[in-house]
Amino acid sequence: MSSSGPEIDETPRRRDVRNIAIIAHVDHGKTTLVDGFLRQAGSFRTGEVIADCAMDSNDLERERGITILAKFTAITWKGTRINIVDTPGHADFGGEVERVLKMVDSVLLLVDAFEGPMPQTRFVTRKALALGLRPILVVNKIDRAGCDPDAAVNDTFDLFCALGASEEQLDFPVVYASGREGYAVRDLKDERKDLSPMLDLVVQAAPPPLANMDAPLSMHVATLDYDDYLGYVAIGRMLSGRIHQGERALCVHRDGSREEFRVAKILGYQSLKRFELQEAVAGDICAITGMHDLTVGETITEIARPVVLPLLEIEEPTVKMQFLSNNGPFAGQEGRFVTSRNIRERLFKEIKSNVALRVLETDSPDTFEVLGRGELHLSVLIETMRREGYELMVSQPQVIFKEGPNGEKLEPYEELVIDLDEAYNGPVIEELGRRGGRMQEMGPAGEGRTRLEYVIPSRGLIGYRSQFLTDTRGTGILNHNFIHYGPYAGTFKGRTNGVLIAQDPGQTNTYALFYLQERGALLLPPGIPVYGGQVVGLHARGNDIIVNPSKAKKLTNIRTTAADEKLFLTPPLNLTLEAALELINEDELVEVTPKSIRLRKRILDHNERKRVEKLRDQGLEG
Repeated sequence: MSSSGPEIDETPRRRDVRNIAIIAHVDHGKTTLVDGFLRQAGSFRTGEVIADCAMDSNDLERERGITILAKFTAITWKGTRINIVDTPGHADFGGEVERVLKMVDSVLLLVDAFEGPMPQTRFVTRKALALGLRPILVVNKIDRAGCDPDAAVNDTFDLFCALGASEEQLDFPVVYASGREGYAVRDLKDERKDLSPMLDLVVQAAPPPLANMDAPLSMHVATLDYDDYLGYVAIGRMLSGRIHQGERALCVHRDGSREEFRVAKILGYQSLKRFELQEAVAGDICAITGMHDLTVGETITEIARPVVLPLLEIEEPTVKMQFLSNNGPFAGQEGRFVTSRNIRERLFKEIKSNVALRVLETDSPDTFEVLGRGELHLSVLIETMRREGYELMVSQPQVIFKEGPNGEKLEPYEELVIDLDEAYNGPVIEELGRRGGRMQEMGPAGEGRTRLEYVIPSRGLIGYRSQFLTDTRGTGILNHNFIHYGPYAGTFKGRTNGVLIAQDPGQTNTYALFYLQERGALLLPPGIPVYGGQVVGLHARGNDIIVNPSKAKKLTNIRTTAADEKLFLTPPLNLTLEAALELINEDELVEVTPKSIRLRKRILDHNERKRVEKLRDQGLEG
């Protein structure tokens, strides 16, 4: 609700409500802190068994230990209702963060006392400051050995200055906490008991929401849910007015069309539960059901006095991939949804709630171009579809180029921050240089560790994470965040290894794989069905070779000294979905089914593939 300064002062506020979001870099402890809030406010009954990170409710979030979707909860503290939004920490899910920040009046900015502000801290803080929100700084993990809370506060102040914060925003209150241990203090010398000092500070420092209950009803749909019983569930903040269950209301859609509907249910949040409300008023964060169609960013308002709010603007995607229906020999054996029609319906359903995603149809009816904010953003979608029973094939992630004002080619650049042991500096710096990275800063990050800061083209990071973990023996920490579009950085050399391609359909066996492992790293154990054109391993050299992983031992009646030798196989590379996406080249695809992840060539027929490669090479030479 945009209004001039004097009018804002006259607008009534709800003193009994506070709306806050918790924002931070990934893994700085947002969800753990929300658990602490729920315990502190007595939201769990005595003896109730609560999982860690209770707000991370879906399986993918629990497995990866990250928040993917923004979650809503509320607690009551000393008579004040505090609505809390737990946000994702990865830049790839920045679309979620941008939307939910418009629902709140203040943010708790969490900063790790050991690491200080990180790239994602900059991203979410910039969004919060631009919206005029006044942050409360929480220096978390003060129980961690070697941490420096004062340095974290100073670095955050410097970050605010660099992002152009106002005088009011620079005068931010600070609280020190350990979400895991469940205590907070205003001063490091204070006694460490519980989280009540932080909750008291939220009530004191977060401004009460503007709440003109006599104005026309207006609510922005910040996120949505779908329930088989209730249908679409619109979740957002009531900006003005009031709404009752059973009333008729108006939903103004993205395309300008208007749908009148009866409010079936109004749902409120309390701890981990949703409950029914008879009425919601300005300042509440609630859920409304009853509409037939819904997309994120739309407006729910009154029929008699409609107020149409501006559509939410979300940053453009930077990475694209092709999603194809599975046309391999094993298609339809493991999944329930296989056809291009199934995949199309699922993708267009996804963009209703996942607003940072774009889906484009191509000339081929079984191929869709999907654009997202990063590799993780798209791989979470693929993994979700896989678990729902979909079979599909996906191509290598590629960055989205743009044209500059003078017709020049532009590509996305990322800010990269790496923490690693000093012993591994050499190979990492060399590899980043090869991938077009420019070092901005290099300094100590604790005992025996170094922090490197780079600006690097997004293209240079595709496929780098697995290489980085190998170079640092799994001890390095890598964080990156999109910053801007810049000049095209030229061509980079891709994967240096060729692949081992299965010659014919069959089943892998120990005898064949034993002699193949000398040629490179295997991707499959024995006893796995394969088809011609499937990738079964990485070649030690740069060229692709066709091999037979199903070759059986010829049995004769002649005994030899080597006849009964036991064959030992090196364990195969166990590829996750992200690792598979990073590994493939342009002429390869990842086949994703509910039970398997396979690598294959785009063209399975060996003769046809050779012919296309020959034509391509001639074209390059010409």
